[in-house]
Amino acid sequence: MLKVKNIETWYDLIRALHGISFEVKQGDIIALLGSNGAGKTTTLKTIMRLLYDLKEEQPEKGTIEFLGQRIDRKDTDHIVRMGISYVPEGREVFPELTVMENLLMGAYTRRDSKGIKDDIEKVFNYFPILRQRTAQEAGYMSGGEQQMLAIGRALMSRPKLLMLDEPSLGLSPLLTKEIFTIIRDINQKDGVTILLVEQNVNMALKYANFAFLMENGRIVRADKPEVLREDPDVKEFYLGIATEISVKGYKRYRRKVRFR
Repeated sequence: MLKVKNIETWYDLIRALHGISFEVKQGDIIALLGSNGAGKTTTLKTIMRLLYDLKEEQPEKGTIEFLGQRIDRKDTDHIVRMGISYVPEGREVFPELTVMENLLMGAYTRRDSKGIKDDIEKVFNYFPILRQRTAQEAGYMSGGEQQMLAIGRALMSRPKLLMLDEPSLGLSPLLTKEIFTIIRDINQKDGVTILLVEQNVNMALKYANFAFLMENGRIVRADKPEVLREDPDVKEFYLGIATEISVKGYKRYRRKVRFR
Protein backbone atom coordinates (compact mmCIF):
# COMPACT_ATOMS: atom_id res chain seq x y z
CA MET A 1 0.00 0.00 0.00
CA LEU A 2 2.69 2.50 1.05
CA LYS A 3 6.29 2.37 -0.16
CA VAL A 4 8.88 4.72 1.29
CA LYS A 5 12.22 4.45 -0.49
CA ASN A 6 15.50 6.15 0.46
CA ILE A 7 13.92 9.39 1.67
CA GLU A 8 16.01 12.20 3.11
CA THR A 9 14.46 15.13 4.91
CA TRP A 10 16.29 18.21 6.16
CA TYR A 11 15.53 20.98 8.66
CA ASP A 12 17.63 23.79 7.25
CA LEU A 13 21.18 22.37 7.47
CA ILE A 14 20.28 19.43 9.69
CA ARG A 15 19.46 16.11 8.04
CA ALA A 16 16.59 14.54 10.00
CA LEU A 17 16.04 11.41 7.88
CA HIS A 18 19.00 9.49 6.46
CA GLY A 19 17.68 7.58 3.46
CA ILE A 20 15.03 5.49 5.23
CA SER A 21 13.03 2.81 3.41
CA PHE A 22 10.05 0.73 4.51
CA GLU A 23 6.75 -0.64 3.27
CA VAL A 24 3.27 -0.82 4.77
CA LYS A 25 1.09 -3.67 3.56
CA GLN A 26 -2.65 -3.26 3.25
CA GLY A 27 -4.57 -4.38 6.34
CA ASP A 28 -1.60 -4.27 8.72
CA ILE A 29 -0.90 -2.28 11.87
CA ILE A 30 2.69 -1.07 11.54
CA ALA A 31 4.57 0.56 14.41
CA LEU A 32 7.41 3.07 14.09
CA LEU A 33 9.32 2.94 17.36
CA GLY A 34 12.24 4.82 18.84
CA SER A 35 13.29 7.44 21.35
CA ASN A 36 12.67 11.18 21.13
CA GLY A 37 14.45 12.69 18.15
CA ALA A 38 14.66 9.40 16.25
CA GLY A 39 12.76 10.84 13.27
CA LYS A 40 9.37 9.17 13.73
CA THR A 41 7.21 12.29 13.55
CA THR A 42 9.33 13.71 10.73
CA THR A 43 8.66 10.52 8.77
CA LEU A 44 4.89 10.93 9.06
CA LYS A 45 5.03 14.64 8.23
CA THR A 46 7.21 13.92 5.20
CA ILE A 47 4.67 11.38 3.94
CA MET A 48 1.87 13.96 4.39
CA ARG A 49 3.97 16.76 2.80
CA LEU A 50 3.59 18.91 5.90
CA LEU A 51 7.16 20.22 5.79
CA TYR A 52 7.03 21.86 2.38
CA ASP A 53 6.88 25.32 3.96
CA LEU A 54 10.40 24.75 5.29
CA LYS A 55 11.79 23.72 1.91
CA GLU A 56 10.17 23.62 -1.48
CA GLU A 57 10.80 19.91 -1.85
CA GLN A 58 10.42 17.39 0.97
CA PRO A 59 11.81 14.82 0.88
CA GLU A 60 14.88 16.12 -0.92
CA LYS A 61 15.76 12.60 -2.02
CA GLY A 62 13.87 9.36 -2.44
CA THR A 63 10.30 8.48 -3.38
CA ILE A 64 7.01 7.77 -1.62
CA GLU A 65 4.28 5.72 -3.31
CA PHE A 66 0.73 5.13 -2.17
CA LEU A 67 -1.40 2.55 -3.99
CA GLY A 68 1.08 2.57 -6.85
CA GLN A 69 1.17 6.36 -7.31
CA ARG A 70 3.95 8.71 -6.28
CA ILE A 71 2.84 11.23 -3.67
CA ASP A 72 6.14 12.81 -2.65
CA ARG A 73 5.42 15.85 -4.83
CA LYS A 74 1.67 16.05 -4.20
CA ASP A 75 -0.08 18.62 -2.02
CA THR A 76 -1.38 17.50 1.36
CA ASP A 77 -4.95 18.04 0.20
CA HIS A 78 -4.41 15.66 -2.72
CA ILE A 79 -2.85 13.06 -0.41
CA VAL A 80 -5.87 13.20 1.90
CA ARG A 81 -8.21 12.77 -1.05
CA MET A 82 -6.22 9.70 -2.13
CA GLY A 83 -6.97 8.08 1.22
CA ILE A 84 -4.37 8.97 3.88
CA SER A 85 -5.39 10.61 7.16
CA TYR A 86 -3.04 11.87 9.84
CA VAL A 87 -3.63 12.36 13.57
CA PRO A 88 -0.78 14.60 14.79
CA GLU A 89 0.99 14.42 18.11
CA GLY A 90 -0.83 16.48 20.73
CA ARG A 91 -4.20 15.93 18.98
CA GLU A 92 -4.51 19.52 17.61
CA VAL A 93 -8.29 19.70 17.53
CA PHE A 94 -9.94 23.02 16.69
CA PRO A 95 -10.52 24.27 20.26
CA GLU A 96 -13.15 26.91 19.49
CA LEU A 97 -15.22 24.59 17.30
CA THR A 98 -17.73 22.11 18.68
CA VAL A 99 -17.28 18.37 18.52
CA MET A 100 -19.67 18.17 15.57
CA GLU A 101 -17.92 20.99 13.75
CA ASN A 102 -14.55 19.27 14.25
CA LEU A 103 -15.94 16.06 12.77
CA LEU A 104 -17.38 17.92 9.79
CA MET A 105 -13.97 19.55 9.23
CA GLY A 106 -12.62 16.03 8.79
CA ALA A 107 -15.05 15.52 5.93
CA TYR A 108 -14.20 18.74 4.09
CA THR A 109 -13.04 16.85 0.99
CA ARG A 110 -16.36 15.03 0.65
CA ARG A 111 -19.73 15.96 -0.87
CA ASP A 112 -21.79 12.85 -0.05
CA SER A 113 -24.05 14.13 2.73
CA LYS A 114 -25.61 10.73 3.47
CA GLY A 115 -22.21 9.06 3.67
CA ILE A 116 -20.97 11.80 5.99
CA LYS A 117 -23.97 11.28 8.25
CA ASP A 118 -23.36 7.53 8.31
CA ASP A 119 -19.69 8.03 9.17
CA ILE A 120 -20.53 10.42 12.01
CA GLU A 121 -22.71 7.67 13.44
CA LYS A 122 -19.84 5.21 13.05
CA VAL A 123 -17.51 7.57 14.93
CA PHE A 124 -20.09 7.85 17.72
CA ASN A 125 -20.24 4.07 17.91
CA TYR A 126 -16.47 3.93 18.39
CA PHE A 127 -16.45 6.88 20.82
CA PRO A 128 -19.85 7.12 22.59
CA ILE A 129 -18.66 10.04 24.73
CA LEU A 130 -18.50 12.22 21.60
CA ARG A 131 -22.22 11.75 21.03
CA GLN A 132 -22.80 13.34 24.43
CA ARG A 133 -20.47 16.24 23.62
CA THR A 134 -21.62 17.20 20.11
CA ALA A 135 -22.34 20.84 21.03
CA GLN A 136 -19.35 21.27 23.35
CA GLU A 137 -16.32 23.25 22.28
CA ALA A 138 -13.37 20.91 21.84
CA GLY A 139 -11.06 23.11 23.89
CA TYR A 140 -13.01 22.30 27.05
CA MET A 141 -12.71 18.53 26.66
CA SER A 142 -10.27 16.31 28.53
CA GLY A 143 -7.10 15.08 26.86
CA GLY A 144 -8.57 11.62 26.31
CA GLU A 145 -11.75 13.03 24.79
CA GLN A 146 -9.72 15.26 22.49
CA GLN A 147 -7.70 12.25 21.36
CA MET A 148 -10.92 10.42 20.55
CA LEU A 149 -12.15 13.46 18.64
CA ALA A 150 -8.89 13.74 16.69
CA ILE A 151 -9.12 10.09 15.62
CA GLY A 152 -12.81 10.48 14.81
CA ARG A 153 -12.10 13.58 12.72
CA ALA A 154 -9.44 11.65 10.77
CA LEU A 155 -11.90 8.83 10.11
CA MET A 156 -14.36 11.27 8.55
CA SER A 157 -12.29 11.41 5.37
CA ARG A 158 -12.76 7.64 4.97
CA PRO A 159 -9.03 6.85 4.95
CA LYS A 160 -7.49 3.72 3.55
CA LEU A 161 -4.36 4.45 5.62
CA LEU A 162 -4.57 6.10 9.06
CA MET A 163 -1.34 7.51 10.51
CA LEU A 164 -1.30 8.13 14.26
CA ASP A 165 1.41 10.08 16.08
CA GLU A 166 1.67 9.22 19.79
CA PRO A 167 -2.03 8.43 20.42
CA SER A 168 -1.30 7.53 24.07
CA LEU A 169 0.57 10.76 24.87
CA GLY A 170 -0.60 12.15 28.21
CA LEU A 171 -3.27 9.51 28.73
CA SER A 172 -3.80 7.25 31.73
CA PRO A 173 -2.95 3.53 31.34
CA LEU A 174 -6.66 2.66 31.34
CA LEU A 175 -7.51 5.19 28.64
CA THR A 176 -4.44 4.18 26.64
CA LYS A 177 -5.68 0.60 26.57
CA GLU A 178 -9.13 1.79 25.47
CA ILE A 179 -7.69 3.89 22.64
CA PHE A 180 -5.54 1.02 21.36
CA THR A 181 -8.49 -1.37 21.50
CA ILE A 182 -10.45 1.03 19.31
CA ILE A 183 -7.49 1.38 16.93
CA ARG A 184 -7.46 -2.40 16.55
CA ASP A 185 -11.23 -2.40 15.90
CA ILE A 186 -10.85 0.29 13.23
CA ASN A 187 -8.22 -1.88 11.58
CA GLN A 188 -10.13 -5.17 11.80
CA LYS A 189 -13.73 -4.06 11.36
CA ASP A 190 -13.30 -1.27 8.82
CA GLY A 191 -10.18 -2.59 7.10
CA VAL A 192 -8.20 0.60 7.68
CA THR A 193 -4.44 0.12 7.53
CA ILE A 194 -2.61 1.74 10.46
CA LEU A 195 0.83 3.35 10.60
CA LEU A 196 1.53 4.09 14.25
CA VAL A 197 4.21 6.18 15.96
CA GLU A 198 4.31 5.38 19.66
CA GLN A 199 6.76 5.71 22.55
CA ASN A 200 4.80 3.20 24.63
CA VAL A 201 6.70 0.33 23.05
CA ASN A 202 5.00 -2.36 25.11
CA MET A 203 1.55 -1.26 23.96
CA ALA A 204 2.59 -0.77 20.34
CA LEU A 205 4.15 -4.24 20.11
CA LYS A 206 1.01 -5.76 21.62
CA TYR A 207 -1.20 -4.48 18.81
CA ALA A 208 1.11 -4.17 15.79
CA ASN A 209 1.70 -6.80 13.11
CA PHE A 210 5.18 -5.52 12.33
CA ALA A 211 7.52 -2.88 13.73
CA PHE A 212 10.39 -0.69 12.59
CA LEU A 213 12.88 0.63 15.12
CA MET A 214 14.37 4.07 14.39
CA GLU A 215 17.54 5.69 15.71
CA ASN A 216 18.88 9.10 14.68
CA GLY A 217 16.89 9.29 11.45
CA ARG A 218 17.63 5.73 10.39
CA ILE A 219 15.73 2.46 10.54
CA VAL A 220 18.02 0.13 12.46
CA ARG A 221 15.74 -2.85 12.98
CA ALA A 222 12.62 -4.34 11.38
CA ASP A 223 10.90 -7.42 12.74
CA LYS A 224 7.72 -9.00 14.07
CA PRO A 225 6.59 -7.84 17.52
CA GLU A 226 7.05 -11.24 19.11
CA VAL A 227 10.68 -11.30 17.96
CA LEU A 228 11.41 -7.79 19.22
CA ARG A 229 9.80 -8.50 22.58
CA GLU A 230 12.20 -11.40 23.14
CA ASP A 231 15.33 -9.59 21.98
CA PRO A 232 17.41 -8.91 25.13
CA ASP A 233 18.75 -5.60 23.82
CA VAL A 234 15.28 -4.32 22.88
CA LYS A 235 14.02 -5.45 26.28
CA GLU A 236 16.77 -3.52 28.02
CA PHE A 237 16.72 -0.27 26.09
CA TYR A 238 13.12 0.10 24.92
CA LEU A 239 10.90 -2.04 27.12
CA GLY A 240 12.49 -1.03 30.41
CA ILE A 241 12.79 -4.60 31.66
CA ALA A 242 16.42 -4.42 32.80
CA THR A 243 17.04 -2.91 36.22
CA GLU A 244 20.37 -1.36 35.25
CA ILE A 245 21.76 -0.21 31.91
CA SER A 246 25.51 -0.52 31.54
CA VAL A 247 27.69 1.60 29.28
CA LYS A 248 29.31 -1.55 27.95
CA GLY A 249 25.92 -3.08 27.15
CA TYR A 250 24.76 0.08 25.36
CA LYS A 251 27.89 0.16 23.18
CA ARG A 252 27.32 -3.52 22.34
CA TYR A 253 23.78 -2.75 21.31
CA ARG A 254 24.75 0.25 19.15
CA ARG A 255 27.37 -1.86 17.32
CA LYS A 256 24.74 -4.49 16.66
CA VAL A 257 22.03 -2.20 15.23
CA ARG A 258 24.48 -0.14 13.18
CA PHE A 259 25.11 -2.99 10.76
CA ARG A 260 21.58 -4.42 10.48
